[in-house]
Amino acid sequence: MGGGIPPGHLYLVDGDPGTGKTTLGIQFLLEGIAQREPILYITLSESERELRQVAQSHGWNLDGIDIYELLPMEESLKAEEQYTVLYPGEVELSNTIKGILRRVEDVKPRRVVFDSLSELRLLARESLRFRRQLLALKQYFAGRECSVLLLDDHTAGEGERDLQSIVHGVIRLENLPREYGTKRRRLEIVKLRGVQFREGYHDYNIRTGGLEVYPRLVATEHGRAFPRGIASSGLPELDALLGGGLNRGTNTLLMGPAGAGKSTIALRYAAAAAERGERAYFVTFDEGLATLLERAEGLGIAVQPLLDSGLLTIEVKDPAELSPGHFISRVREEVEPGRASMVVIDSLNGLLAAMPGEAYLTIQLHELLGFLNNQGITTILVMAQYGILGQGMASPVDVSYLADTILLLRYFESTGKVRQAISVVKKRSGRHERTIRELQLGPDTIRVGRPLSEFQGVLTGVPNYVGHKAPLMDGIEQ
Repeated sequence: MGGGIPPGHLYLVDGDPGTGKTTLGIQFLLEGIAQREPILYITLSESERELRQVAQSHGWNLDGIDIYELLPMEESLKAEEQYTVLYPGEVELSNTIKGILRRVEDVKPRRVVFDSLSELRLLARESLRFRRQLLALKQYFAGRECSVLLLDDHTAGEGERDLQSIVHGVIRLENLPREYGTKRRRLEIVKLRGVQFREGYHDYNIRTGGLEVYPRLVATEHGRAFPRGIASSGLPELDALLGGGLNRGTNTLLMGPAGAGKSTIALRYAAAAAERGERAYFVTFDEGLATLLERAEGLGIAVQPLLDSGLLTIEVKDPAELSPGHFISRVREEVEPGRASMVVIDSLNGLLAAMPGEAYLTIQLHELLGFLNNQGITTILVMAQYGILGQGMASPVDVSYLADTILLLRYFESTGKVRQAISVVKKRSGRHERTIRELQLGPDTIRVGRPLSEFQGVLTGVPNYVGHKAPLMDGIEQ
């Protein structure tokens, strides 16, 4: 919102039940207490006891918040009157408003939360009367330099837009159900007069301590100067294949079938960065930490000392519990300001599972990679292709056009044995070898062989050996 809301106006917080409207309202008032402002919470839907239970769950203390409770009296709940809680004969709209205004005059608040409008709408019974009363409230609070949040829960339906035209700003909270996993929550600033706010949807979570919002990333806003250079893997043959290594401020896509060595190559680059004294952030969706450490040890990569030093951070993410905005925010925390110099995402298949659709993955990846490139970060993306051999291999989503460099890994057969090949098919930032090299993983080492000029057909998915010599590395049978 460009820093906050302009004071002295009415604002609408609109959302279905469970989206965090009450939590946001309490956070708004607690910030007022921190600034030593008089505060008022007007509730027609929840009792003071319920509000304090909500606050307790977040570890908040509501001392300093004046809570004005307007709930129906117990004696009104007679047997013949069980069809409604509030009805005109019991609590007329005018009497309710008068009671609210008397409390406002006593407290003289700078911030007010009104929870919720649905009860006032029921009292008014007619949309014209309801609109007139809100206009009167708007004029009343405007003369008292009081900022008011009006909480509404969609009881009027999507067709009624009168309320949005009255208020100074509208914040909409949404729950997006998924077929599996937690709901995805997002908010939108529908309108905010006099402020250059960020449009679009922004993910958020409800955590202990309140709402945690992840603003939509705009890569062009985060450029900075950084020293150019090369990130080495520590494997001379692999670096030679890439023309010396990976250029800083670029991203690399590792593609290939399952088990071809993509994650291993990515981990080797992250460990090499940490060994140079740089910070590396490795996030995995597909592999447990214990399995990853065991595999790294078997390949001669000493990961545990790097983790202990804090130069290498490995996080295991569950795509069923993650929103795209939360993930991008976590990456930003690791690279700002000037922290990690390398980011590894293993894999895009897992990240895709956290997205509501393929189009969203492509758009958000575009912004994330642009941001990381502008920060001078060396980024490595891992993507597993469907299938093991042959031309039937396919990617779950085409992000090859976003990558500055593409490393292609393949299986191939030679003398009755299954071997692995690695090649560079794209590099925007400089020259690279256009040959295929053999890749051997373990035991206790990662080996990259010399160029295999006797092979052809790597781009079809089945490289074939057509030479007359045997240039392959020995020891593959170990």
